[in-house]
Amino acid sequence: MSYKSFIGFAVILFIISSCKSEYKFILNTPKSVQSNQELTVSISEKGNKAIDSVQFSIGNKKIKSTNNSATLKVADYKLGKHTVTAIVFYESKTKKVTKPIYIMADTAPEIYTYKIINTYPHDKDAYTQGLEYYNGFLYEGTGQRGESSIRKVELETGKVVQQKDIDEKYFGEGITIFNNKLYQLTWQSGIGFVYNLDTFEKENEFKYTKSREGWGLTHNGEKLIKTDGTERIWFLNPKTLIEESYIEAYTNKQKVEKLNELEYINGKIYANRWQLNSILIINPTNGKVEGVANLNSLKELIEKEQALDDSDDVLNGIAFDKENNRLFVTGKHWSKLYEIELIKK
Repeated sequence: MSYKSFIGFAVILFIISSCKSEYKFILNTPKSVQSNQELTVSISEKGNKAIDSVQFSIGNKKIKSTNNSATLKVADYKLGKHTVTAIVFYESKTKKVTKPIYIMADTAPEIYTYKIINTYPHDKDAYTQGLEYYNGFLYEGTGQRGESSIRKVELETGKVVQQKDIDEKYFGEGITIFNNKLYQLTWQSGIGFVYNLDTFEKENEFKYTKSREGWGLTHNGEKLIKTDGTERIWFLNPKTLIEESYIEAYTNKQKVEKLNELEYINGKIYANRWQLNSILIINPTNGKVEGVANLNSLKELIEKEQALDDSDDVLNGIAFDKENNRLFVTGKHWSKLYEIELIKK
């Protein structure tokens, strides 16, 4: 056998040997699971080659496994996307295999209708982005570049009694009042502002650290709560204003995106959805969409009195008077603000 032939033969043997010893692992998981169900995961090798052992985990939490599979209850996990990881041990080697899993709500949302309790005037030139009720007044954040502002408004008359326009390069978004300061988001500039509540003078700025956009803003008495236009709801440290954690809004069937203006009411997060004229009631612990209120007919009522842009002049604005248990809603460029009561169907 010539030297070249020997080398060629050796290469062929090496390739055959390599192919025989190559392991191809398959991580078996369902695409999604509801939070009241058990999740079963397992690992297998495409050619049925031997596996010594495997360590499963979801996020940073390890899962006990038996015979290369594991089962666990997912009720304590937040809803949304998670990563299942398998560390496989074989032939004195290890290999990491990952796969996404989506945890859904255990039940469908409750459906709500509403009744109008009172109707108040509202500035139809206001492109409403954020709404808050505080000490007898409404506070409102408006949007559009060159038109964005923060305002203090009389509820009964709709009169703007105090206003500060922000730099025309910014597109104003959600607002909230926390620890006697007024906080305001901007849309795509990655920055928020902190104002003196009495004078509306800017005292501080903060940058978004983990989300690209600012949409809605509220607080739960401990942390600021922010949306970014996706299904995620962020919780911000009240001192550093850094986004520390998030939940994802999910029903029993799908994620819910375009979360916009927010209000924290009796332990739940109430959220508008951009362009859908609805309010979602969301569990702040796990992200479950527990209720949906369809307010399309409220928009239709406004349209009897004024022309609206269907894609833009939509429901946006939720405020709550905790002392008197009053819920207020309005929309972008709406000439009315409504006090409503949500009624479970």
